[in-house]
Amino acid sequence: MHLQAAGQRPRAASVVSGRPWRDPVLDQTCDAVRERYLRVAVSALWETRTDPEQRSLRVEYLAKSAAGWSKGIEALLAQDPHNPDLHLWLGRTLIEEAWKIRPAARSRAQQAGGYQAFTKALQEARKPLNTAAELFPDDPVPWESMQWLALGLETDADDKETLWRRASERWPSLYGAHVARVISLSPQWGGVAEEMFDFARVAMSMSGRDDPRAALIPLAYFEYFVQERSGIIRGSSSWFSEEEIRDVEAAARGWHEGPRPHPRTIEAHNLFGAAFHLGDARRPARNHLARTQGRAASLPWSYMGGSAIDQYTKACRHLNLLEH
Repeated sequence: MHLQAAGQRPRAASVVSGRPWRDPVLDQTCDAVRERYLRVAVSALWETRTDPEQRSLRVEYLAKSAAGWSKGIEALLAQDPHNPDLHLWLGRTLIEEAWKIRPAARSRAQQAGGYQAFTKALQEARKPLNTAAELFPDDPVPWESMQWLALGLETDADDKETLWRRASERWPSLYGAHVARVISLSPQWGGVAEEMFDFARVAMSMSGRDDPRAALIPLAYFEYFVQERSGIIRGSSSWFSEEEIRDVEAAARGWHEGPRPHPRTIEAHNLFGAAFHLGDARRPARNHLARTQGRAASLPWSYMGGSAIDQYTKACRHLNLLEH
């Protein structure tokens, strides 16, 4: 199963789940970590200290790859206790491990014990993330990670705002921190839709042409739909109205990859491509999904129910982007 580029001959890019990037080092390192060669990640993280966007991406996905093996990272830390990269990786990995055991929200009353285990696991991430921030004060990524900690612990709005401010003060355009902030402000997590959309629009207005923060607009719509239209979404016409898809089109027009694509470019193409697909805007959907190079991101496909890779594959087939 391969993906075709829009308007070009078929390309030999296999469909891949959960790797929305153009970073061969990260591909190789995730493979190694999944095989429990954790030490390989040390250099991959060290070399990102001057590039917060790349650091954010690598920490997130190396944590996903290491989930279940945080004890191995602790063993590395015992040998190198002043390494901020390892503290950061451990903290984010503990967050990923915790989210894996979070009970379904609808079962909360019946699964109080499960929620206690979830919150306890999340709390364990606080110390290594704080240590990472202390050892490398200019790094915004520990503060980005702590936004996910606060989301799971359902801390108050002021606490979430403080964490966002600390991340943005250190790197104002950090894409991963913006994604965490949009989700923190969403109705699904106790926020207000108007504030969430206002945040996304202000961030987009402050971004350059090659800055993928324009994709915060479709992200905000997906967050809105999950909460506000839950139970009524039955097909593509239930997602985006004509006015809403025009809003997404306006955001997309303001963003271009540029000669040196941002580390989160493929994630942004997934968001735009999914929105256009669900809004029956075939041409832009095809253009954006072709540029994902067969790499499906969890967001936004996981919003649609079932497997994210299945939803991505279904959309690409509908757009004649897949050859069998």
